[in-house]
Amino acid sequence: MDQTIVVAQVSRAILLIVILSLPVVLTAMIIGFSVSVLQAITQVQEQTLSFVPKSLCVYGIIILLSPWMLQTMLQFITNLFHKIPEFLLR
Repeated sequence: MDQTIVVAQVSRAILLIVILSLPVVLTAMIIGFSVSVLQAITQVQEQTLSFVPKSLCVYGIIILLSPWMLQTMLQFITNLFHKIPEFLLR
């Protein structure tokens, strides 16, 4: 097996991780920013106030997008397993 094949597959896997985690991270960032703005406006500086809405929204996004995430991961893994004989013959 050639080293370029391994590097290409690892880079594809890292890109897939970034794509799958992006909606969750963006949701957490947007909710965290919104709660921070609300805290600044109301001058309520409670540290734990942003935890509950952020957690609920992140869990909601994970539940909503889990079929797409699972399908994308399964496609990647299936494609990788189908290419194993091709990789070994090189």
